[in-house]
Amino acid sequence: QVQLVESGGGEVQPGGSLTLSCAASGDSNIIYAMGWYRQAPGKERELVAQVITHGRTTYEDSVKGRFTISRDSAKNTVYLQMHNLKPEDTAVYYCNVVKIDLSRTWGQGTLVTVSS
Repeated sequence: QVQLVESGGGEVQPGGSLTLSCAASGDSNIIYAMGWYRQAPGKERELVAQVITHGRTTYEDSVKGRFTISRDSAKNTVYLQMHNLKPEDTAVYYCNVVKIDLSRTWGQGTLVTVSS
């Protein structure tokens, strides 16, 4: 199994920046993709960004140009750098790992609040 530890959430003013990190342990050598989802109050969980093993990245349209996902394979850690944050980015952010058998593991979630 894979265990995930997330960190980096918090409160920031509009236009500010935060970086989320998620460290994987356990069966981390069979990870195919790592990514971040978010869920705002009253909304469904949505994919924010994902990076797969060979480095290809995917972003949700509203975060393109503002968020950057990266993976440190040596540390089995995925990062989400978030810049120019907007109030609509407020949500609980969840780390997600997909193994090569396509099973998923979710982190516990970290709250990001963008407010003036």
